[in-house]
Amino acid sequence: MEKRPDHSHEPRRHPDEFFGLDVERMSPRAQVAAGLAALMPVAVGLVLVFTFVPWLWWLIFVFGWMIFPAFGLLVRGIAGLSEGRSELPSATSGRERELLQALRERGELTPAEAAMDTSLTVAEADKMLKELAEGGHLEVRVRGGGLFYSLWEREEDERAGRLEGR
Repeated sequence: MEKRPDHSHEPRRHPDEFFGLDVERMSPRAQVAAGLAALMPVAVGLVLVFTFVPWLWWLIFVFGWMIFPAFGLLVRGIAGLSEGRSELPSATSGRERELLQALRERGELTPAEAAMDTSLTVAEADKMLKELAEGGHLEVRVRGGGLFYSLWEREEDERAGRLEGR
């Protein structure tokens, strides 16, 4: 009998989702708009309940829970706008992580090879590799007119290589 992986019919929830929206990929303006779109109806509902049907005050608890995540999203969007960022750091760090993973697997890469192994374009890979090398995080080797980027070897690896070579 063949075993099949257990597939759940429930959609997977990402920890940074807000009512089904991927907050990590949203721009700060979109975060502010989504936060206000959730907060405004709740605020209007609160005013209407207290004004016209105060004996149904308990209805506040039905929709009031939306205030907390919506307010958090609004504050996050305002903070992003005040910093003047066009791209959230998690998107950049995810791409950087992907690039470093490819470097670890292959040992050394050119920007074109990095583009083949990751979701980055050649220009993006080239820019990221140069920035990492300028920051002292990568070793750069020139062979045959091409630049090859690699992770720095650990001192222990170098000592072991020297001992084996003797």
